[in-house]
Amino acid sequence: MTKSAYERVMAARGSNKISIHDLVAGLTDDFMELHGDRAYGDDPAVYTGIGTIDGLPVTITSIQKGFDTDSNIERHFGSAEPDGYRKALRLMKQAEKFNRPIINLINTPGAYPGVDAEYHGQGYMIAQSIMQGLNLSVPYISIIVGEGGSGGALALAVGDCVWAMENSVYSILSPEGYATILWKDSSRAAEAAEQMGLTPEDLIKNGIIDKIIPEVHDEETMNNLKNELLTQINKLKKLPKDELLDNRHKRYRKFN
Repeated sequence: MTKSAYERVMAARGSNKISIHDLVAGLTDDFMELHGDRAYGDDPAVYTGIGTIDGLPVTITSIQKGFDTDSNIERHFGSAEPDGYRKALRLMKQAEKFNRPIINLINTPGAYPGVDAEYHGQGYMIAQSIMQGLNLSVPYISIIVGEGGSGGALALAVGDCVWAMENSVYSILSPEGYATILWKDSSRAAEAAEQMGLTPEDLIKNGIIDKIIPEVHDEETMNNLKNELLTQINKLKKLPKDELLDNRHKRYRKFN
């Protein structure tokens, strides 16, 4: 039975969704987390590091929610701060220096909207992540794992291809926020979700994502995703850097 748009939203937020931490552990053989933005701090909502997938070194940057109430509070329920985006961009620039492919895993309702985050350059860092990400000369794949909210998700979703899991959403804001702005009534969130075109099927129809991938819930589905990633990375690695960048730029210019 096909889920409604709001049922897809709830599934994307649900407790059955694989955590970013478990996804990284399943994809890589020897992941080493790296910390700090070398400027201000270390945002725990952004989980970054280096690992190998069947012997291939990759850089993974991701936004993750918590495992319980305390860790969710610490990570602002998966809403990154400016130092998190600086950390992610530092790792992505390092990946370019050492010619490592980049995999970005996204599960965020949006960037953290606190006053301190704005004072510390939230909008600027999202813009820099997008602008510099578009020009990284290594293979770059983004996956919407659960929620892909607003600029907070877009900051890590400007790769050569963007995939989305079956139970995921990608939108300018939450259905609750949309309903509040449009109708001054957050209880109409389900109605808003139907209008927003945020399901993977809507997104692929509109060319916003490139592939819908199955949910990862066991060893078989994990290995399938691993093989898909390796196939796509090897395909992208064969392209000359100028062609890689030209294709990426064309992908995003079509949304103007």
